Amino acid sequence: MARPLRLQFPGAVYHVTSRGNARQPIFLADDDRQTFCQVLAQGVSRSAWRCHADCLMDTHYPRLIETLDATLARGMRHLNGRYPQHFNVRHHRVGHVLQGRYHAVVVEKETHLLDRKT
Repeated sequence: MARPLRLQFPGAVYHVTSRGNARQPIFLADDDRQTFCQVLAQGVSRSAWRCHADCLMDTHYPRLIETLDATLARGMRHLNGRYPQHFNVRHHRVGHVLQGRYHAVVVEKETHLLDRKT
């Protein structure tokens, strides 16, 4: 069975997450975090994104991205392809760093972004 296509359109806001393979850490040192941020900055620039929020946790990364063009898949391919390459070279590893496909949920700006739960 084929995977469903991602909903992509200009001006969309997504909550995007990806986690380490087998829930393993994807950042082992501060250098890994710096490299990830550099690769993310390249992806933001190349894909015409606005990154509204980003958090680097040991085993995964959540972020809030707005796509100015319908470029979510292209930018995520860059990020989830380049960072694992750097990670594996730096740590003399081979194999998967990230587990499966990234998870992306379209955020409805008016209802989700402005909702403040106390």
